[in-house]
Amino acid sequence: MRVTVTQMHDAPADFARDWVRLAEHVRLERSEVVLLPEMPFHPWFATHRTFDPKRWQAALADHDAWEKRLGELGARHVLGTRPVDFGNERYNSAFSWDAASGVRMVHTKAYLPDEEGVWEASWYNREAPDFVPFPIAGAEAGFLICTELWALEQARCYAQENVSLLFTPRLTSAATRDKWLAGGRTAAVVSGAWGLSSNRYDDSGRFGGQGWVVSPDGEVLGLTSAEVPFITADVDIEAAVRVKSTYPRYALDAPQLP
Repeated sequence: MRVTVTQMHDAPADFARDWVRLAEHVRLERSEVVLLPEMPFHPWFATHRTFDPKRWQAALADHDAWEKRLGELGARHVLGTRPVDFGNERYNSAFSWDAASGVRMVHTKAYLPDEEGVWEASWYNREAPDFVPFPIAGAEAGFLICTELWALEQARCYAQENVSLLFTPRLTSAATRDKWLAGGRTAAVVSGAWGLSSNRYDDSGRFGGQGWVVSPDGEVLGLTSAEVPFITADVDIEAAVRVKSTYPRYALDAPQLP
């Protein structure tokens, strides 16, 4: 399976240019699966603790509009997250798109930071942890959205559920690149899955880019950068199936002594 990870600009005009370049990259690389960053279709909005309904509605509208354009990328599957209204509640939900079925919501973010610049819990609701695998191109897949990457118990559950693709869309800073890559490599090893992550980017470092493709044994196959904003790699789904029975996965699954 050929997969593409990205770093996409936060500013709308720059994002629109990224989109055109990404579509060309997907065509040239014959990519089947594309992962977008976390809520990519609107500039990051939860920058102040006080909820602003007008900004939320603008983010919803932009995601609605761009969602109709996912087919422009030319991939079989496109994944990411978006803001969602559900009755009186608001969520950050992960989607999986294909041309035949359109957009399916497959997971809602359960662990939300609430601090300077990322007031997520003040802007939308936490969902009860519910990390259910979903099928994509004949493989089992799962999401760990940004902060959820640190819930390694969920990565272990994904191993037990035979997940082969672990998707982590992010909006993280340049200052924390090393920490996030370490977390991504660890989650890939614990889950025995291919770790795929895409991130927002801006020149200031507020968003640091560095999407990754990591093997089920933690090897970094590729990292995006300002010079190379899209990385495509071949991933072997059967390899992720086989590795589930190797160290350290089998040791973690062994019955514990009383």
